[in-house]
Amino acid sequence: MGALTVPRATPGPLLFARYAYPPNELGLCGADQPLELLQYGHAGVSDQGLAQLARTFEGAWPYLTLIAGANGIGDPLDERVVEAYWVGNRLLERVTAADLARHVEERFRGRLGRAQEHLTDTVAAGAVAHHCFHVFAVYPWLGLLRSGVVEQPLRILDQCRITPAVVQALEPDGRLRVSAQPLLWDHGRLLLGEAVQRSVRWQSDGLAFVHEPAVGDHVSLHWDFVCDRLTPRGARALLGANRRAMQAVNRAGGAAGLA
Repeated sequence: MGALTVPRATPGPLLFARYAYPPNELGLCGADQPLELLQYGHAGVSDQGLAQLARTFEGAWPYLTLIAGANGIGDPLDERVVEAYWVGNRLLERVTAADLARHVEERFRGRLGRAQEHLTDTVAAGAVAHHCFHVFAVYPWLGLLRSGVVEQPLRILDQCRITPAVVQALEPDGRLRVSAQPLLWDHGRLLLGEAVQRSVRWQSDGLAFVHEPAVGDHVSLHWDFVCDRLTPRGARALLGANRRAMQAVNRAGGAAGLA
């Protein structure tokens, strides 16, 4: 997956807030406190209040505890653990397929119906405990794609995954123009297309996680909001995590005759 990319000085709760804010702003997960997340992230402040807020994210929190436990790390909000889940690093490799399979079986038993079997197959096909796995394999959107409903499910999957991008320009309206590979659906398989440019937000009411973005910066996107500035190595790790999750769901779908 690549080496760790987050400086040790970056507190885990603060890193978590950067990625949790965009879906929280949309009311999709966590306590309804997007402004607090944005204010913490803009100020670069981390305290027990922010750590407690992170625990309200019922989608992400169990993965953090899983990754931390597999690596002998006591704090699920250790910055290395948080980076592993949202971006990707070597900590993911220490979560065995058996442990991840057990995790999803216990966590989602009775909630996914027939999709539970496909989830287990995806783990067996090489998935790791990354956010992209949760997006592609747990959410129902891939099933809708396979049923022939494409436009909205594909858009949501593309927005919900964490996407690596490169800043191309600062736009006059206060947005950024970035280059990123879009998610595609082709003959029953998730793929990444050629990089295209798109306009994204990097601030809200003057508050931002990445200060003074510059052309050429590697950044990460969640729901078309800039969450963090990445090193080139971190960008490669994130791209690799995207590809690994796609390969796993594609293999599982192909084996089940769903492609």
